[in-house]
Amino acid sequence: MKILLISPTQSGIGGIAQHVQGLTKFLKKNGHHVEIISSENTFTIPIKGLKNPSFMISSLIKSKFKKNFDIVHAHNIPSALAMKNSTGKKILTIHGIFSQQIDQLHGKTTGNISEKYEKNALKWADAVTVISKEAFDHYTNLGYTVFQVPNAIDISSLEINADKRYTKQIIFAGRLSSEKGIDSLISIAQKLPNDIHLIILGAGPEEQKIKDLTKTHKNIHFLGYQNKKETISLIRGSDLLIQPSLQEGISSTLLEAMACKTAIITTNVGGNNELIQNNVNGILLEPNDVDSFIRQISYLLNNEQLLQSLVEHAFKTVQKYDWSQIGNLYLDVYESILGKSK
Repeated sequence: MKILLISPTQSGIGGIAQHVQGLTKFLKKNGHHVEIISSENTFTIPIKGLKNPSFMISSLIKSKFKKNFDIVHAHNIPSALAMKNSTGKKILTIHGIFSQQIDQLHGKTTGNISEKYEKNALKWADAVTVISKEAFDHYTNLGYTVFQVPNAIDISSLEINADKRYTKQIIFAGRLSSEKGIDSLISIAQKLPNDIHLIILGAGPEEQKIKDLTKTHKNIHFLGYQNKKETISLIRGSDLLIQPSLQEGISSTLLEAMACKTAIITTNVGGNNELIQNNVNGILLEPNDVDSFIRQISYLLNNEQLLQSLVEHAFKTVQKYDWSQIGNLYLDVYESILGKSK
């Protein structure tokens, strides 16, 4: 098949970028021709609130030169306009619940506008997929026919070396923005005992808050954006990964931590509770419950038996989220919509 992927991003440690990277690798490995339109190869305005709108326009223009594709696969709503304008059967993958994400990031007014655009985007697609059961239930209840295709990782390609810098090392890796629970992360960091070192990886609009935190807390280490190899090495070298998100789909970071046998403490939101069974393969806490995060971090770091039990169960769980399995679900969707046109 000749496949065009359209995504706001295809590089970095963000969830959509990693998803597109993994899907591209899987498709090419299985003999398909893949081309990509993303912010990395088309014009965007790198200012909060303008990046996605500018990508919508520039990707629309670029799509006019993309012809004769069997499948046009758009990732998230900003890619939908270019999808509509492209030739080929159209599939739209929504990473999360789009209008709720916009509410969280940009406020209710912008969220209402986005919701109207989202309704049109859903009509333009020949098939719609979502990555979590929460999103599946949301869009199904709105009357749409959607397929659930979970997020995935390529387990065999993950860096095998561990970068352990401190005796008690915990890590956060992700976008530094409000929906990732950055305010809670800062509060957790401020309350950590001095012998527990927190490494923070990522970039985003809340980055300055993290930089300021490191000036007053010597056990907090902000390393900024790191490439995939170094990110995985640091996750593998850590005792715990913490993720105090307010919203999540099926988090690539959690999947990677599970594959690296790094224990997880995260929030009971979105797709997290699809991946994590509390006290079996990780710890689930309520959003903004900073004190519970502190208690669980200290408890797990002093309970090696429970820690090892969590990571072993998590490693078994993550096997079904490998691209070798999930990629075939996308091929099934592609073939089903191509079959409709015959």
